[in-house]
Amino acid sequence: MSIDLIFMLTRDDKTVQDARKYVKEIVAEGVKHIGFKDMGLPFEELKELTHDLKQEGATVYLEVVSLDSESEINSAKVAMDLNVDYLLGGTRPELIAPLVKDHPLKYYPFVGRVEDHPSILKGTIAEIAAQAEEITSLDGVDGLDLLAYRHLEEDIPSLITDVCKSSKKPIIVAGSIDSVERIETVKASNAAAFTVGTAAFEQAFSANKPGIGGQVESILKACSI
Repeated sequence: MSIDLIFMLTRDDKTVQDARKYVKEIVAEGVKHIGFKDMGLPFEELKELTHDLKQEGATVYLEVVSLDSESEINSAKVAMDLNVDYLLGGTRPELIAPLVKDHPLKYYPFVGRVEDHPSILKGTIAEIAAQAEEITSLDGVDGLDLLAYRHLEEDIPSLITDVCKSSKKPIIVAGSIDSVERIETVKASNAAAFTVGTAAFEQAFSANKPGIGGQVESILKACSI
């Protein structure tokens, strides 16, 4: 089953300070989807980063990890000002969907109860799956951002599979995907894409060459197996 990698220029739920220096290296490995968080860099630097990504032909993602409503609304406005392609995350679709629905970006809020920073996912599998159906019924919501491996539930494969079945729209699995085994689990579901950020910057994947390029090569190989 085909699945997209969204490479996040992030570590511990913050955009890395030197994000721009990795763009060409990541794109050179064949990555077409690249994102960052709403924390870690000021707006002007995010604007420069977005410009670099667009220049390289990448599809650009901004993921919201801010916890309060005012910050979440502000981050949605930043996403529109930056003209990113996808707005991921956030926990208030009832506020954000009406705000972004007339903008060409695609909006994928979190599903389940998301708390703390770095983010943790709470709720039973049944609760999260039911919420997935509810949220994807909203006008202006194009899909969901599922923090599967940030959940305390041991049966993560069932969590991903049940949410994918309940959702009316595509699922992106995000957070703490740090092994080939976890990539294979996500691939076996009906998820459309997954994100990797921290794990690559911590060199979690066995690679044939050093640096972020080697990590990306290994992740993409796992996608194709």
